[in-house]
Amino acid sequence: YTLSTRRSSDLTMSRMKWFGRSLLHLILLLLAVSLVSFLLVSMSPVDPLQTNVGQTALGSMSPEQIEKLQAYWSVGVPVWKRFFSWLSGICHGDFGISLLYRRPVLEVIAEKASASVWLLLSAWLFSGIVGIFLGIAAAAKRGKWVDRLITGYCIVIAGTPSFWLALVLLLLFTVQLPIFPIGFSVPVGMAADEVSLADRLYHAFLPACTLGLTGISSIAMHTREKVIEILESDYVLYARARGESGWRLIFRHGLRNLLLPVITLQFGSISGIFGGSVLVEQVFSYPGLGQAAIDAGLGSDVSLLLAITVISTLFVFLGNLAANVLYGVIDPQIRRGRSHG
Repeated sequence: YTLSTRRSSDLTMSRMKWFGRSLLHLILLLLAVSLVSFLLVSMSPVDPLQTNVGQTALGSMSPEQIEKLQAYWSVGVPVWKRFFSWLSGICHGDFGISLLYRRPVLEVIAEKASASVWLLLSAWLFSGIVGIFLGIAAAAKRGKWVDRLITGYCIVIAGTPSFWLALVLLLLFTVQLPIFPIGFSVPVGMAADEVSLADRLYHAFLPACTLGLTGISSIAMHTREKVIEILESDYVLYARARGESGWRLIFRHGLRNLLLPVITLQFGSISGIFGGSVLVEQVFSYPGLGQAAIDAGLGSDVSLLLAITVISTLFVFLGNLAANVLYGVIDPQIRRGRSHG
């Protein structure tokens, strides 16, 4: 009983140390991303007054009015002072006020995220499911026309910019074939309480399809290589000798060994999908976090841009952390190695 209790205590301490290290890594990562993003925004040649007020309006203002605007946009304030002021607010849970929307930053992000979640989640699931299926199919038909077709698609789509594919789908399915709406996340003129789930999915279909199609290639190709490696292993050759073949052989002996790399690819694709959504949302006029980040960058809304950057970094980190946790659930050897580490 004493030995069992001691082992349980050691395991709990090891898990706490692992989560502690992960938390420390997260804090250091957020600090580094915040500092680099803040410096890049500060080095931008964009004049916030001319961008948001206009040269003509500035010419008709008095010096006192211009000084008030400069104070509002923190023009002339040293970079280090603005950064530590922003960081101090973050530590107290205050992300500041958006200069463009005249509202608290967290309210703006919550509103934009409610639109982006349908887009990102749909694209993430679509790219993962279809990519894994295509990778398995290509490996199962290695060297045949199915394999060549899937590999050719992946090579072509890997070099295709997401915004170009978005423009093609927009012209094809909204102009030539008016099947889907030309943009926005909800029907124009409809009240928020009247928007249904079907309306949101309908408007998110083309943007999600664009992100999903561009994300399929890497998942499919990596899955193909892993399945080929599994099919050439000794235990699969032994299973073939027993008379097993075809899809039954793959699903019975290959899926378990495929789970770890699939989890790695699926959760690792979060950053790519989020990054691609910035341009895709611009093409489809989709009012999500990607479009808000571009507006904040062009309008020198530092508080909003940094908050989106920090939250997106946190989102990607948590995705990778979830993948690491699932590693231990699927493979006990990884869990034991993590505990000893």
